[in-house]
Amino acid sequence: MIDSVTAPLASDLPADGGAEARSGAGLWGLALGSIGVVYGDIGTSPLYALREAEVAASAGGSGDLARSTVLGVLSLVLWALIVIVTLKYVLILLRADNNGEGGTLTLMALAARAVGTLGRAAGVVALLGIISAALFYGDALITPALSVLSAIEGIDVATPALHAYVVPLTVVVLVILFAFQSRGTARVAALFGPIMSVWFVAIAIPGLLWIAADPGVLRAFDPAHGITFLAHHGMVGLFTLGAVFLAVTGAEALYADLGHFGRLPIQLAWLCLVLPALALNYLGQGALVFAHPEAIANPFFLLYPDWLRIPMVVLATVATVIASQAVITGAYSLTSQAIQLGLLPRLEIRHTSAQQAGQIYMPRVNALLLVGVLLLVALFRSSSALASAYGIAVTGTMVVTGMMAFVVIWRMWRWSLVAAAALMAPFLMIDLTFLSANMLKVVEGGWVPLALGGVLMLVMYTWRRGTKILFDKTRRLETPLDDLVRALERKPPQRVPGTAVFLTSDPKSAPTALLHSLKHYKVLHEHNVILSVETTHTPRVEPAKRVRIEPVGSTFMRVLVRFGYMETPNIPKALAIARKLGLQFDIMATSFFLSRRALRRAPRSGMPRWQDRLFITLARSANDATDYFQIPTDRVVEVGTQVNI
Repeated sequence: MIDSVTAPLASDLPADGGAEARSGAGLWGLALGSIGVVYGDIGTSPLYALREAEVAASAGGSGDLARSTVLGVLSLVLWALIVIVTLKYVLILLRADNNGEGGTLTLMALAARAVGTLGRAAGVVALLGIISAALFYGDALITPALSVLSAIEGIDVATPALHAYVVPLTVVVLVILFAFQSRGTARVAALFGPIMSVWFVAIAIPGLLWIAADPGVLRAFDPAHGITFLAHHGMVGLFTLGAVFLAVTGAEALYADLGHFGRLPIQLAWLCLVLPALALNYLGQGALVFAHPEAIANPFFLLYPDWLRIPMVVLATVATVIASQAVITGAYSLTSQAIQLGLLPRLEIRHTSAQQAGQIYMPRVNALLLVGVLLLVALFRSSSALASAYGIAVTGTMVVTGMMAFVVIWRMWRWSLVAAAALMAPFLMIDLTFLSANMLKVVEGGWVPLALGGVLMLVMYTWRRGTKILFDKTRRLETPLDDLVRALERKPPQRVPGTAVFLTSDPKSAPTALLHSLKHYKVLHEHNVILSVETTHTPRVEPAKRVRIEPVGSTFMRVLVRFGYMETPNIPKALAIARKLGLQFDIMATSFFLSRRALRRAPRSGMPRWQDRLFITLARSANDATDYFQIPTDRVVEVGTQVNI
């Protein structure tokens, strides 16, 4: 394990209003791009959402679908889209940006800045961030499996003889999708927006035609139908509510992708195309079920005439692959942020685009996601079975998001406690109701995201706690840097030309690599830099604020380098900035000294034995600091030390 630091640094830089303020692509171009990336998940929900909700609604009775039941379920679906997606995310949360960025860890960073160092409150915010991040990975696993399965199942409607090939074809599509990740998505991402735009038009037109055949379905916009259904169906209504939530899965992507497209393009895409298309399709499915109750088996594909079903299967498969791609790249981005915020050990990050810094590929994350997705497909084998596992992860994330948003609105936006509660409490009540409804599906498959989330929460908590214990323990054993420098200036050792850079997590203490270098080599470089890296609570750091230099004696410099939690650390580039500030730096005459720590369990530790072992395993799996900080390998000297924890 290499010394490094990921201690948060509060910073109150003004928000830039998002990507809409950037030059380049126009407003509508950004809106088109957001249709392909932001709305893939929620845009493919019509494949299964209404079917599962209507099946759940009819399960408590004789199995028939009365017109009032269909209207009640449709009303719940439409108002879930209006209240949760439109009001909560599109109109409120998109304004809670951190220098134009969004997402669950961004909201955690904002909430952490809002509470500052208020002891227990800061710990609660960190815990909420860990929970939401852990649950997101459950979504990242289930979305590709469920979306692609539901699309491929369309061939069963078109040609029932191909039923046996649904699962094998799904596996093939998923393997190709994950194998393609290492090549990056820069070349094909430009096609996502146009393809998804075609998808939304293609799902809206048949919906409109079926609505024209039975305009009475428009009565679903009356929320009384949904309320009446819930009031008269008891437990069945609660089960149905869990299935209704499938219609809004993917809403978190609105917020997570804020930094890529900006607030206004995302809002325009939702209000002008995505929401109308979804509403028309759901209403069309309802009108179809009015006329043909047996169509509930697969109302989405039965909206289309026979000759259009195979083309729609192909288009649906492409759309679900795009939806899965957005979730997979989101998992990479979230993992990178979690590493920067000290929630996970360093993992290999490869940049797949020279132009777009956000285009990254993480081999270990990709491999784990692929294994998990294939296991889900093999275990559940149908989208109906897998749908039971879907809602818990997303509803849990939404509840946590609502809690952190309340903190931001209250403390950072400086609303009164009553006003902040009045705004967010209704959304939290709705989210908790949906969460309760989805918890009823734990036995049917909801245990999957809970188990995965529990494991990841344990990993993140262990890493965060272990690094703090390790930092405190090593700090107590280290020599104050100022004392060492004064001693070396009184009795200087042999000097050698060049510059030595010592990376350390504690800039006030002498790095272990420096002490070992003096002990074994008996020499000191002409210029010595004690370098620390800090991760801020802002997504990016301005170049002018990247580096801070402080002289320590005549031959030592203490250098603090700051990176945002969405940036990939690059030490050589940061030192190039430092050179402009007076630091004598030539990469070809500089040696980087790093401490590689071998961890061993101490007889008395601050964690249980099993947690010590987990932390040591995580530390050993961490990626090499040389690669992570992008330091030239031929300029690095590693000094091994052994630390008991």
